[in-house]
Amino acid sequence: MPTRILPAAGDADAVRSITTLLSQLPDAEPVAPVVDSTQLVDTLARLAAESIDELPEVVVVHERIGPVPALELIREVALRFPAVGVILVTSDASPGLFQAAMDYGARGLVALPLSYEELASRVQAVAQWSVGVRRHLGSGGDVFTGVGGTVVTVSGAKGGVGATLVAIQLALAAQASGRGTVLVDMDLQTGDVASYLDVQFRRSVVDLAAITDISPRVLADAVFRHDTGVALLLAPGEGERGEEVTDRAARQIVSALRSRYEVVVIDCGAQLGGAGAAAVEMADRALLVTTPDVVAVRGAKRTVRMWDRLQIRKAEETTVVVNRHTRATEIQPPLIQKITGTAVAGIAIPANFKELQGAVDAGRIHELDSKGAVKQALWGLAGELGLVKPAEGAQKGGRLRGDRGSVSFRRRREAGG
Repeated sequence: MPTRILPAAGDADAVRSITTLLSQLPDAEPVAPVVDSTQLVDTLARLAAESIDELPEVVVVHERIGPVPALELIREVALRFPAVGVILVTSDASPGLFQAAMDYGARGLVALPLSYEELASRVQAVAQWSVGVRRHLGSGGDVFTGVGGTVVTVSGAKGGVGATLVAIQLALAAQASGRGTVLVDMDLQTGDVASYLDVQFRRSVVDLAAITDISPRVLADAVFRHDTGVALLLAPGEGERGEEVTDRAARQIVSALRSRYEVVVIDCGAQLGGAGAAAVEMADRALLVTTPDVVAVRGAKRTVRMWDRLQIRKAEETTVVVNRHTRATEIQPPLIQKITGTAVAGIAIPANFKELQGAVDAGRIHELDSKGAVKQALWGLAGELGLVKPAEGAQKGGRLRGDRGSVSFRRRREAGG
């Protein structure tokens, strides 16, 4: 059986060099090369969605791949596609880099300039390893083999706009529809998810920060299972410890969660730190919550521009969620869209603090009235974002997808959309 090998290199010369040698290897079947990290992950995800057997046995990653650095990319591939063996091609063959590559999940390292003998030896060994892993998976080993979960970040244009409420309800809606969901409090200094859900906890996201290989068992020890079924990874009780979660640690944590849950909802708060920036950059959907007032909308615009300057996320890749919306306010969603240059969610969350007050005061925001306009809108937003399973959504409470006649369309008319 031929060995399928996927080259990933950032420039044409490297692609030609690697592909030429791979085509000369016995029983090798090089597939069309990819030129950046996004294309590599997307290609593997598409193949894995069909079957694990469609994945290449070997991926060859050149050190100059981008935009995600080679080692970070290797870790993501190793976590999301554990049956694929990764070889790093690098000009630095030092013991230090070799150890780092192994720690990040590579199965081999080949030095530049490329040698036919060295490449052939590494490819053969890694291919045999990959076949062995797949044989184990086929016999029922408990190893995640999916394409990876959907990651949604929720950030606030400023403090107090309701980002945590939105994050919690999105996670609850996804879990209620039958999708395994984890809610992460990445507002590391001032996170309030635990208070909103009335939970006491010992472990937090900080407990994962120093771990280089986050196994399912380690992850399970850090996660708290709420009564609703949602898994919680909470901010530390001592806010100063939030500094221990670096951007690199955040990438590892998000990748590990993505490999174990169908939906990952991350509350990033309103203050941008390295960990939150990494989460927003990795997200499939990045939400920015604002209220329809001048101060908050200016904050949203400022945040969007900062994300763009720091190359975290472009405005057109961000979705603004309008909270506390009323028909009477002068600032409507179309104006917010024009000011920020972002997309705006079709469902706006109505202003109705009376509906929220009892649940907020009790610290039990998960017990919001299912018939209330706020909860219907929030769960409708989850449907708009594709976080709920449509079939189950129609059966659970009747309005899991937002009851578009009574919520979505009405809010859009009020918004002038």
